[in-house]
Amino acid sequence: MSDRLIARAFISVNAPDHRVWEALVDPAAIKLYMFGTQVTADWREGGAIAWKGEWQGNTYEDHGRILQFQPGRLIEYSHYSPLSGAPDVPENYHTVKIELSSDGVNTHLSLRQDNNASEAERLHSEQNWQMMLEKLKEYLEGNNPVKHSTF
Repeated sequence: MSDRLIARAFISVNAPDHRVWEALVDPAAIKLYMFGTQVTADWREGGAIAWKGEWQGNTYEDHGRILQFQPGRLIEYSHYSPLSGAPDVPENYHTVKIELSSDGVNTHLSLRQDNNASEAERLHSEQNWQMMLEKLKEYLEGNNPVKHSTF
């Protein structure tokens, strides 16, 4: 897979890393900043993760597995969406990796999603992830309350 087909998003949040981490694994918080999705996960390596909600007028039930889980530092999971229209086979899964670092004041998040089929798909994914990170920042910093909406 070419590096240019990897979607990337970054943000710095004026919140301690433990609060950012909490927001990344708390289903109630996730629903507020991640476009209203309902997440279920047992948050352990090898465990299942699932997302359920509505996106652009379509209901979805996506799923994957937790690949890496290092509390306070890293979450990596596989992700498959039936809305893609592709068969549910390993080569059609994305891997999403979210890493945290802190400078003592701000927490920095870096996100990467691989296996985008085209440049257009990569760009679309990157824009959606950046939007999600901006909503996470709003949620954690208390600026402009996050609205429940679907895009």
